[in-house]
Amino acid sequence: MNLRKYRKRLSMLAMCLTISTGLAACSPTGGQPLFGVSRTETGPFAPGVNQRKPAEDGVEVAHRLMQAGEFELAIRAFNRAALAGGLDAEILSGLGSANLGLGRLGQAEQLLRSAVEKDDTRPEVWNNLGVVLMESGKLAEAKLTFRKAYALDNGESDAIRDNLRLALAKSENSVTIDVNEEDYKLVRRGAGDYLIRPAS
Repeated sequence: MNLRKYRKRLSMLAMCLTISTGLAACSPTGGQPLFGVSRTETGPFAPGVNQRKPAEDGVEVAHRLMQAGEFELAIRAFNRAALAGGLDAEILSGLGSANLGLGRLGQAEQLLRSAVEKDDTRPEVWNNLGVVLMESGKLAEAKLTFRKAYALDNGESDAIRDNLRLALAKSENSVTIDVNEEDYKLVRRGAGDYLIRPAS
């Protein structure tokens, strides 16, 4: 082998060694970014959805939307929950309360009456029906409905007690309570309530 061929082979070997070293430095284990993209343990892309994590409860999501005043979104969430688990008294009550928040008194009343037909032992549903009746100007029936809610609740809910007090004060034209500045409270199962302005 002459000297010229030997130098040519040596030059090619040196070039291959340089390329392989450069590729190793750019590999995930080389610790260097590949084309300016930094890699994490899971790769350069966002992690996927964790399929093993339990899904958020649809009814709870709807209640949170109610508390945020997002009534249209709450109705959609309650409807999805109904498709998944059936139309129970809690979902009917939530749909009625959301419709009340949107000023749809007729729909709200119908849904809440359906809710108490399904389960007449839940004070929060009776309370919410009472709020709708107050908004609709049906004062006499609203008082009876609030009394029913208060009795079922054993007087434990401040919101239900306050609603009954406001309804009684309004019916008696009390001068000591300015009911026009008060809020009737919609109650949901468990902790928390919703505020709806009384009809003027």
